Parts: sequence; structure tokens; C-alpha cells
Amino acid sequence: MGLSRRATLLAALAGPALAQPLWPDRPIRFLQGFAGGGTTDIVARLIAPGLAQALGQPVVVENRPGAGGTLAAEALARATDHHTIMLINNGFAVSAALYRRLPFDPLAEIAPIAMLAATGLLLLVPADGPRDMAGFLAGARARRDPWNVATVGVGSTQHFVAEALQAEGDFRLTHVPYRGTPAAITALRAGEVQAVVETASAVLGQVVSGDMRALAITSPTRSPLLPEVPTVAEALQKPFELETWFAMAVPARMPEAASTRLGVALRALMADEMLRARLLALGLVPRQPGTPQATRAAVHAEIARWAAVIERTGMERQ
Repeated sequence: MGLSRRATLLAALAGPALAQPLWPDRPIRFLQGFAGGGTTDIVARLIAPGLAQALGQPVVVENRPGAGGTLAAEALARATDHHTIMLINNGFAVSAALYRRLPFDPLAEIAPIAMLAATGLLLLVPADGPRDMAGFLAGARARRDPWNVATVGVGSTQHFVAEALQAEGDFRLTHVPYRGTPAAITALRAGEVQAVVETASAVLGQVVSGDMRALAITSPTRSPLLPEVPTVAEALQKPFELETWFAMAVPARMPEAASTRLGVALRALMADEMLRARLLALGLVPRQPGTPQATRAAVHAEIARWAAVIERTGMERQ
């Protein structure tokens, strides 16, 4: 074969590969569906720098709060640039179970690809509030009007935990949604609400400092960072386990090569001992990312689980 013909053939073979730029070839938009200062925001900002280093492009966290994370999830589902990703949490599964009509199909248009971390949720009261769960239950049951409990929004995991606590603890609370963790905590300090349900990692510092009191945690075991706080199962003397998990998701239409590279980067990142130590120090338990198939199966199972919670607590699907 002549030199010129061989060069032509090699160029032809290489052409399609050279025509496809290596993903990512521009900055990545990293969505999360809650206000700054909450656990989802904390996790996203912990992960973003390492992800940027692994992928060779800036990873820009974009807060898009509202509707329990569904506004951000809709933006993810509609993204067509192949450079938009999202940190989802239980709220994604809750919304899929709660809302009959979402502006996107959570099962068909969004693809979870890697589990990253999990944390329990705390029932919080003011520092001068009830000293333990027994005192809280006695006070709540004795009132003619229910106490107010704050969460980060209707349809959030915190909202569902509040509803589940009422159903299992046989007391009444009035749910008051706020736009983010800082606003809910401010309402607790001001006496606008008598309790808050929030992830342990979002309020760990305030609990340790004595700024507020944690009565119980929803994890299956006590947190090593808050060993004096009983689990809800211990406090209620009945089974109760609801954790918030965090997973990476992409639009279902993202090219497989791109989502595969992102998954490889996440698995390497979550094996980093420094990152794992930082997550643990915040009350977050790192997870093995697993395969995209296993992650999708886990998220779909969570949707079914939350549908059962809705039925058990008597909440009306919307």
C-alpha cells in the first residue's frame, strides 16, 4: 500500500474519533434543588472541586431551590447540552411518589448513576425546649392546638419524616415549610415553630454547641458524633428508619460515554480518604457509588418505599 493511500486510510479511521471531543469540553453545571447552607448544598460543594480536578473542567454548583427539588430536577430533565448534572436526594424519590403529574418523567428522563452518601435526620427543639423525646411527646399530646414543625419545604424528605413521626408517635404537628435550612432554624430560635426536622449534617455544629437540642435521629443506629441522641426507634419503642441519601444523576439522554466517564471519576473521588473523612466529620456516611444499573434500581425502590409511607401516613397524593 502506498504511503499516501495509507495516510488517507488512517485519517479516515481517525476522523470520526477526532470529530468527537472528549467529554467534558466545557464547564459543567452542577444543579442541586435546595437553598445554600443545607446538606445537599454542603455535599455538592464538597464534591465539586475533586470532580473538576478529575474531569479537567470547572464544575459550577447552581442552587435552584423550590418544590422539594423538583424545579432543579425539571431543569436537569430538559438539559440538552450534555454538561448538566445534578445531586439528587430522597426528595427526588418523594416527589416521584407524591406528585401524580410532574412536568417531567422521573423514571424515563432522569438517570441516577452513583450513590454517594447518606445521613440521618434529627428532630430538633430550642435549647430550652423539652429535654427528651418523652417530654416532647407528652407536651405535644397535651396541647389542644398542635405545635408547629418547620422543614425545608412541602414534599421534602424532612416533611415526610415529620409526617411519619406524627403517625408513629401518635401526636399532631402543623407543618410549616421554609425556603432552606437557615430560615427554618431562624424560625425555631424566634419561637415561630416549636420543632424542626433537618438532616444531622446540616445542623451538627449548632447541636454540638448547645444552640438547639436534638431529641432523636432517624438513622438505624446512633451517630458517633451525637452518641447521646437516641434513635427514633429507641425513643418510640417501635421500628423507624428513614435516612437521606445523595446520588449523582444525569439527563437520560446524556451519551453513554459521558455518563461512564463521570461514573469512573465519582468512584475514584469517593475512594479518597480525605473526602471520606470530611464527610464523616459532618455526620455523613460515604457510600460506594456502585454501578449505574444498581443505583437506578435503588432509587426506583426508594420511590416505591415512599409511596408506601404516603399510604401509611394518610398523606394525599397531589
